Amino acid sequence: MIDGKRVAVVLPAYNAELTLVRTFREIPMDIVDDVILTDDCSRDMTQDVARRLGIHTIVHEKNRGYGGNQKTCYAAALERGADIVVMLHPDYQYSPQLIRAMVAMIASGHYDAVLASRILGKGALKGGMPLYKYIANRALTFAENVLLGQKLSEYHTGYRAWSRKVLEALPLEACSDDFVFDNQMLAQATWFDFAIGEISCPTRYFEEASSINFRRSVVYGLGVLKTAAQFRAAKLGWYATPLFQADGGAVTLPRSEPVTRVQA
Repeated sequence: MIDGKRVAVVLPAYNAELTLVRTFREIPMDIVDDVILTDDCSRDMTQDVARRLGIHTIVHEKNRGYGGNQKTCYAAALERGADIVVMLHPDYQYSPQLIRAMVAMIASGHYDAVLASRILGKGALKGGMPLYKYIANRALTFAENVLLGQKLSEYHTGYRAWSRKVLEALPLEACSDDFVFDNQMLAQATWFDFAIGEISCPTRYFEEASSINFRRSVVYGLGVLKTAAQFRAAKLGWYATPLFQADGGAVTLPRSEPVTRVQA
């Protein structure tokens, strides 16, 4: 706990067998009360590694996509009593040691959400981010800041911390189950006027770290621009979407298809 608040780290996993141990070992367990991994129907031994590490594990018996994986993660964290939830990729691309700082920023009451930005400082290119991804990141972020009225350095990091009240308020079920989920969630947090903070984060690009290919990156980029355009149109009263409606649906653990809980 930190300042009496229960802290959970959620790990949306897909084929993370080779990197999970390194990621888990750097999580600061002196302040983290709960670690939850959702295995999105991996083709490797991710769930077995998670079990050996003592992680509370949920296994999708059918792949639900990156966004669908996060929906399960957040619903489980809320169900298990988390007050602050940190979403960390288990591919060891981001430093788990920053969890303490991110959680403290929310526990202080100054922020409702905190992003670990690869763009603040020189972490992105130094860590091996491909140049085309860096340029696309900067261009998309510029467009989003204009359309959303924000001043964030990056919208595309996979390392985020959220307060319970944010996760309970956002209509996450209205978000995509694909990669654009991350971006839609930030647009929602902006729409509902939650305070978003950032810290600088080093990152690592290496063979075992997960990364989407060029085609999927293009699809993601178009989805990002669509989300930002929907936000601005909704603000102007030109367009209505469940993404920005309070009754759009809170996340719940999926019941329509089997979900296996693996207790360590």
